[in-house]
Amino acid sequence: MMTPDAAKPVPQAELAAHLAGRLCHDMISPVSAIVSGLDLLEDPSAQDMREDAMGLIDQSARKLAVILSFARVAYGSSASAETFDPKDLETLTRSIFGHVRAELDWAVDSERLDKPAARALLNLAQLGVTALPMGGQARLTVQTPPDQTVVMLEARGARARLRPEALAGLRGETSSEGLPGQWVQPYYLHALVTDAGGRLTCAVEEETITVSAYLPRT
Repeated sequence: MMTPDAAKPVPQAELAAHLAGRLCHDMISPVSAIVSGLDLLEDPSAQDMREDAMGLIDQSARKLAVILSFARVAYGSSASAETFDPKDLETLTRSIFGHVRAELDWAVDSERLDKPAARALLNLAQLGVTALPMGGQARLTVQTPPDQTVVMLEARGARARLRPEALAGLRGETSSEGLPGQWVQPYYLHALVTDAGGRLTCAVEEETITVSAYLPRT
């Protein structure tokens, strides 16, 4: 069982830089594919591949739109909304899972979620994608006992795992080794939960990873 500690917070500018790097990493693949498709359209010797090029552009543009829409709520301010409809969050989450091997089990039964809970939910969903690179099932649930909201991810799969830097991020620790992109999203999840007055726990077992965010209800 893992619980957050009193690690020194990462400076905001450094955290923003790492988050920007993570988003750029997520977007570079579809952007590069769009550019490749446009290059094919402009190549006189590749006109027989025009249909393939248009298909590549269309698919990549849709994937890019999905990433941006998801990130706007998971990491950004998402306009002035303070509460979110779980159905809208489910649409965003399913769009992300439509491009990965893992399957989504959406078991969220709640009328509205405040901003901290909504962001925690989406970040837990993203963590489920990270934990199941070879496939499996990511189950997301929300419970509302008195005075708090419990948002939980249960990732099950034959190769379910989190890299050491991701586990360090979940503990609120800085990371000088490993991949910053694997560390920053779990660290951001830890930061948003603790900033909201909540706590984060993680249990790693064979083929199962469970991460829970306990948030005071606003």
